[in-house]
Amino acid sequence: MNQRALALLAATIASAIYGANHTIAKDLMPDVIGPFGFIVLRVLGAAVLFWIVSLFVPNERVARKDWLRILACSFFGMVLNMNMFFKGLELSTPINSSVVITLTPVLLLVLSAVFLKEKITWMKSVGIGLGLVGALLLILFGIKTQPNAPNIPLGNILFIFNATSYAIYLIIVKPLVHKYSSITLMKFFFLFSIFINVPVGGGEFMEVAWLDLDWSLIWKLGFVVVGTTFFTYLLNIYALKQLKPSTIGAFIYLQPVLAAFFAILAGADKLTPLRIGAALLIFLGVFLSTRTPKRLIKKSKS
Repeated sequence: MNQRALALLAATIASAIYGANHTIAKDLMPDVIGPFGFIVLRVLGAAVLFWIVSLFVPNERVARKDWLRILACSFFGMVLNMNMFFKGLELSTPINSSVVITLTPVLLLVLSAVFLKEKITWMKSVGIGLGLVGALLLILFGIKTQPNAPNIPLGNILFIFNATSYAIYLIIVKPLVHKYSSITLMKFFFLFSIFINVPVGGGEFMEVAWLDLDWSLIWKLGFVVVGTTFFTYLLNIYALKQLKPSTIGAFIYLQPVLAAFFAILAGADKLTPLRIGAALLIFLGVFLSTRTPKRLIKKSKS
């Protein structure tokens, strides 16, 4: 299997883990652990795992000029991104979260135009508009509350901040993935994120009755730390070595399908006509905004 195929497989597995995470993490908040405390657990666990793994791979020296970018990656990828998603998931629903974050490729395109000066065609502009309309439908006209989701509109807005933060992370991390190994990057990203996250979620983390947790809760916490945090970030950073950020972003399309499947199977959420319609608008918007014109494809092959 060639490197590109392995990268595509890595991105697919990461998306599958994320799809299950929407329901598993939702089931733990806020009764077992608060969203910000959950992030402290995630970054602590992931940092320990990455630093242990780093003992078995060659040590790399990081150039002084790259430390600021590493800190920025940590903030957007492991602090703002995670906190917005988990707080949004506490307030909203698994299906809403999986639908709204599919805006990431659209936001990635907009940010690439701003920071990387990539051109936005009229078709991509239409796609961006449709994607945003779909998100606004969920926020403005969707169900406002349900038993496990006290403030769905605010939660959906936080998902947009989450998707924006992750899109920024994918852009600024790209230069680093060609210079350093995945383990080197992840161990420093998560180490820095501990110091930023603890002041935010340390209180919620300390409130958890850790010694009283039964196995049914421990395995779910472990899944989020080991699966959703350690393996997904490792798999995505590996995939980025072979694939463009926009290609990685496209794998988010899988998440609503998988997340809806897990959520409905677990009885944690349900589909509604509005959610289906909003999802279709977002998917169409993402398709149009990430589509490459045939003339450009032919030109690249010539």
